[in-house]
Amino acid sequence: MFRFIITAVFAVTASVATAAVDIKTITSDGGINAWVVEEPSIPFVALEIRIRGGASLDVEGKRGAVNLMMGLLEEGSGDMTAQEFQAKRESLAASFGYRAYDDTISLSAKFLTENQDDALALFKQSLVSPTFDQDAIDRVRAQVISGINSDAKNPNRIAGAFFDEAAFGDHPYGSSMDGTIESVTALTRDDMFDAHRNVLTRDRLFVSVVGDVTADAVGPMLDDLLGSLPDEGPALPDDVDFGLAGGVTVIDYETPQSVALFGHAGIERDDDDFFAAYIMNQILGAGGFESRLMNEVREKRGLTYGISTFLVPKFHTEMMLGQVASANETIAEAIEVTRNEWARMANEGVTAEELETAKTFLTGEYPLRFDGNGEIADIMVGMQMIGLPPEYVINRNDYIEAVTLDDINRVAGELLDPEGLHFVVVGQPEGLTTTE
Repeated sequence: MFRFIITAVFAVTASVATAAVDIKTITSDGGINAWVVEEPSIPFVALEIRIRGGASLDVEGKRGAVNLMMGLLEEGSGDMTAQEFQAKRESLAASFGYRAYDDTISLSAKFLTENQDDALALFKQSLVSPTFDQDAIDRVRAQVISGINSDAKNPNRIAGAFFDEAAFGDHPYGSSMDGTIESVTALTRDDMFDAHRNVLTRDRLFVSVVGDVTADAVGPMLDDLLGSLPDEGPALPDDVDFGLAGGVTVIDYETPQSVALFGHAGIERDDDDFFAAYIMNQILGAGGFESRLMNEVREKRGLTYGISTFLVPKFHTEMMLGQVASANETIAEAIEVTRNEWARMANEGVTAEELETAKTFLTGEYPLRFDGNGEIADIMVGMQMIGLPPEYVINRNDYIEAVTLDDINRVAGELLDPEGLHFVVVGQPEGLTTTE
């Protein structure tokens, strides 16, 4: 029926939690790879599917097509209307999810074992036989346009839209996957079928199944569910460099509080130094009240309720980003302190105490992520997408522990670029102007 490739049995333990998972990696007769965890103690199954491409495969001039199409998959399929589909799903106590992202689409199903056949048949119908009725298109299009209009009044969204366009230009990363009012208004029913054919393909599938199911049954299940999708999709976009130089951009917007999105180029997920960068970022801005930026900007100076930083290793570029909000009269000081802390860590690194605290937190919280079938399925499919093996779950904390003080301080000096930080500020900040 199918071939077993590898079995990885591991136990992730911590003082507050224990997670034991047995991953079986299979290939179906139809060539679909999947990771499976058999957990028969609860009569429930979680299925997670990712397909690379996502909104980056929007055809030129059709921005927003993939996003709109994904919103229509549960709005009528086969011979069912949207209402009939939802009624049937609810009668099966099943949950389906359909989401578009820049680089992927996400498809998920959760169902009781006793309803598995009917639930999967209904889920398949939505994936392979959407009707894209015009009334559904018009209804969901109106929802998307409402969201676009709302984003145009949201300072955080305004900052993000400018930042992306300035950093990535004509690349798909440079524009919102939602599209514009003009592009979404112009989308047709034929565009929905084209988007569906382009992104729901088998060549870039990643699948995980967790719950009351056997590995022997998963191969035939997936061949039936996904086997009729097109074999291949269009080419993915090219990689793109982060193209925004250091400086400040002020976007005038009437509000008592300015928001700032800031960042520069980042680090690839498969870089040998990624774990050092990950811990460094935890200490700098990702560690909540334990982070340096929160301490300096909020606790010591009261300039913000919160400030945070993120490593963003996307499929076609890498960024290191942060965000902060402060009153118009104090945002300039918040930015100055942020840049100074960026420089201090780049020049001086972190302390042994900071490193130990970060390691303790990161290794201790990891097992807590494996709390339920859905969570495990989501973690496993994410691991597949970035090329991690099943054994990663055993070794992940070892990678964290292996980072030395010299490693992290070297990487801080190489990655952090205070002069390369660009701040996009939306509001009416005092003492800040756009720099060239």
